[in-house]
Amino acid sequence: MTDLAILSAAAAAAAPTRLDPVKLFLDADIVVQLVMVGLLLASVWVWMIVISFSVRIRSARRRSAAYEATLWNRPGDSGVEDDKGRDTSPAGRVVAAGLEELRLSSKAKTFDADGTRERIASAMESQVAAEADGLSERLNFLATVGSVAPFVGLFGTVWGIMNSFFQIGSQQNSSLAVVAPGISEALFATAIGLFAAIPAVIAYNRFSQQVNVLEGRLQRLADKVHAQLSRQMDAG
Repeated sequence: MTDLAILSAAAAAAAPTRLDPVKLFLDADIVVQLVMVGLLLASVWVWMIVISFSVRIRSARRRSAAYEATLWNRPGDSGVEDDKGRDTSPAGRVVAAGLEELRLSSKAKTFDADGTRERIASAMESQVAAEADGLSERLNFLATVGSVAPFVGLFGTVWGIMNSFFQIGSQQNSSLAVVAPGISEALFATAIGLFAAIPAVIAYNRFSQQVNVLEGRLQRLADKVHAQLSRQMDAG
């Protein structure tokens, strides 16, 4: 066997048979490595938000539904009036805001029914908006990752390809064996960017829809409470 055949056989034996993400990361340029680390950290944070928000929105919906069932199933037509405003669910806080405004307006020397109705509606609408804002405050990060991560990964890819061309110039060799490793490492950065962005976009769209549904439910509750309190004020 000639020396050339021996070298060819050794090279074939040493050639990797599958992609090794760890090796791609370790062999990458420092700039590409920093991009990869940043994207991986963003991906971890995305999944933490996904898990925590799923638990939070499920709990908010369950507690609000239980509170509404208790509120409207009380005997007679005084379910809202009898409520103490101590429930900590989003629905309970919306009702509590309306009752608190009614209590404050009732202390005035001259009771203005029309003005009280407007203030009650405004107080509950503000609380509904506050509940929705409180739930969605961390969703902006998902939107940011979903829109920015692919471009960050693309930056790592461009940098890696530039480095590959630099190696071609420094080694005076344009063979595929010279440029392929660098290009593989560069494209791996784009893959990580998509790995972070795709779940973030899906989660953001899904969670935004859930927040909108809960906000609509709270607004309908506020309208029902406002109507009942208005009837009670008309009845004297």
